[in-house]
Amino acid sequence: MPNCPNCGKPVYFAEKKTSLGKDWHAACLRCEKCKKTLTPGSHAEHEGKPYCHKPCYAALFGPGGYGHGGTESHKYN
Repeated sequence: MPNCPNCGKPVYFAEKKTSLGKDWHAACLRCEKCKKTLTPGSHAEHEGKPYCHKPCYAALFGPGGYGHGGTESHKYN
């Protein structure tokens, strides 16, 4: 039985969510930055960790200054 990459506990078949080639508990598949709950296939990945597409992945790893500009373009430090 595989262990969840987030909490390290066993993931049973009835509760597993498969994403990034690993089995997760539904509650453990969260954005690494903002902790928003994610669904398999609807998020981005960086170095094996899940991130929501907007705003976290775009702000952390997207090109700086890309988009509408002004107050809508931001970059986490």
